[in-house]
Amino acid sequence: MSFLKVYHEAHPEQPVLSTREGDVIAEELAPHGVRFERWALRDLPAQADQDAILLAYADEVTRLKENEGFATADVIHMTPDHPDRAALRTRFLEEHQHSEDEVRFFVRGEGIFYLHLDDHVYAVGCSQGDLMSVPTGTRHWFDMGPAPAFSCIRLFTRTEGWVAQMTGSPIAGNFPRFEQLEHS
Repeated sequence: MSFLKVYHEAHPEQPVLSTREGDVIAEELAPHGVRFERWALRDLPAQADQDAILLAYADEVTRLKENEGFATADVIHMTPDHPDRAALRTRFLEEHQHSEDEVRFFVRGEGIFYLHLDDHVYAVGCSQGDLMSVPTGTRHWFDMGPAPAFSCIRLFTRTEGWVAQMTGSPIAGNFPRFEQLEHS
């Protein structure tokens, strides 16, 4: 599912760029300080817990901790039957920013990050094997879809994690959602 669709913020109906090429995605995002990488997948059971996942990706997580100053890592699991899935989806669908980088590696499943950069919106579809790092202060939102099914490694600079600071902008409501983009 990995993809990039770039829209002018005033024209959410038609992307000015659309690609599924990982190298092109990384090249388009890099000038904005956004990291997009593909990591080799590890053979993990479907029900692997946090300890097993972090052990399987220990080298990559250690590299990011050492090179980027992250203090801690954990794993978040979302399932279609999660009792708070609708509320969490709604919260993350609002444009917000963080006071530290937001880093996610998709161990399984998929989701879409929308980055509001200058006068464009970059819809970045991430799937199993993708690492996405949204820089501090970047306006963005995330769509995990109506039936989320993913596990992600998250890295944090501060041990208390990150807190979303909502921008109050209605822009996220103008762009296609997960359901429209997941197979386009």
